Amino acid sequence: MTYSYVFKVETMIIPQRYVLGIMGLFALGNSFTMRVCLSMTITQMVLHAETSEHIIGETCPDPNGVISNTTEDENNTVSVIFTGRDRYDWDEATQGFLLSAFYYGYVATHLPGGLLAEKFGGKWTVGLGLLLTSVATVLTPWAVSVGGAVGLFIIRVIEGCGEGPVTPAFVLLLARWVPPAERSRFGAMIFGGAQVGNIIGPYISGLLLADGGDWANVFYVFGGLGIIWFIFWVVLCYSTPNSHPFISDEEKDFLNKNITASGLHKKLDPVPFKALLRSAPLWVLIMAAIGHDWGYFTMITDLPKYFSDVLKFNIKETGLMSALPYIAMYIFTFIFAGLCDLFVKKKWHSIGTGRKIYTTRLRFRQSSLFWPRTPAAIDFGPSGYS
Repeated sequence: MTYSYVFKVETMIIPQRYVLGIMGLFALGNSFTMRVCLSMTITQMVLHAETSEHIIGETCPDPNGVISNTTEDENNTVSVIFTGRDRYDWDEATQGFLLSAFYYGYVATHLPGGLLAEKFGGKWTVGLGLLLTSVATVLTPWAVSVGGAVGLFIIRVIEGCGEGPVTPAFVLLLARWVPPAERSRFGAMIFGGAQVGNIIGPYISGLLLADGGDWANVFYVFGGLGIIWFIFWVVLCYSTPNSHPFISDEEKDFLNKNITASGLHKKLDPVPFKALLRSAPLWVLIMAAIGHDWGYFTMITDLPKYFSDVLKFNIKETGLMSALPYIAMYIFTFIFAGLCDLFVKKKWHSIGTGRKIYTTRLRFRQSSLFWPRTPAAIDFGPSGYS
């Protein structure tokens, strides 16, 4: 009895599309921990300058009071001197560009991500993309020590390039692995990993950074987990059911019979780019996505710094408070999805009307959160505070 036969028998116990779904959940979760970890660590990477007189209304007073280990210059500015790993004198504009660097690379590879997956297969597009992001994350402390802000900017752009194709590639994998009747459930499982990463990333980062923890450890932990994930991904997951060496014949036959638009049976038609560019509904969808992403990525990028620099939370509190919005988001995603399905089933509204209602309502609620409630002003681009 060969090892491959034994491995096939054991892996057939769990349907391979469920293995793909679980590994996809871990992939999206880990990818977002690597995406958001800089927002936490940068609060511990920079020298904090505090004016000797607190201006009421702009920031909260420091609960720790005045730290004795400080120096004061002629501008009456107090800079805290830290021990341990080096801290860097980066102003708010520099920090903003560093926090946004990831998305320069992300945009460059996100748009062609689906085409890359079609050409090279979803398995390798996802796997090699996240491996690149993971290795770059592990190398982040080295890049900072060698190149300072420039080195960090470059390594974050590389991380974004690796992560850009992941979501489009998973859309293709869903089409090739999951029957239409199961796609909503599998899509929620896989893409819900983004919120899991947004929850775990800040919270674990806060624990690692607490009590003077080395900020480099955050990058080592999340990047190392990504490399370990890649090893399991290469062994367990494949681009199509027909290319999977360990899938059962029953599951393969089931998928081949129930998946018709996945590219398993025919070559996909070319993309009608001219028609897409002239499509009014497409442009409305793009504008809606821009509105959503503006608020969503602002929260991901800026919320930890706001808690730390303006509200003066300690690093543990910052990690916990930064995770709370995504816990609520993860829970209410399933609640509103269930309500929408229920209302459609009862014919209280159509699918299209439901999507418009929930998209508009939730985006309005999201935007209201950014309406100025205090005199503290946030400069949302390039992500620094002024």
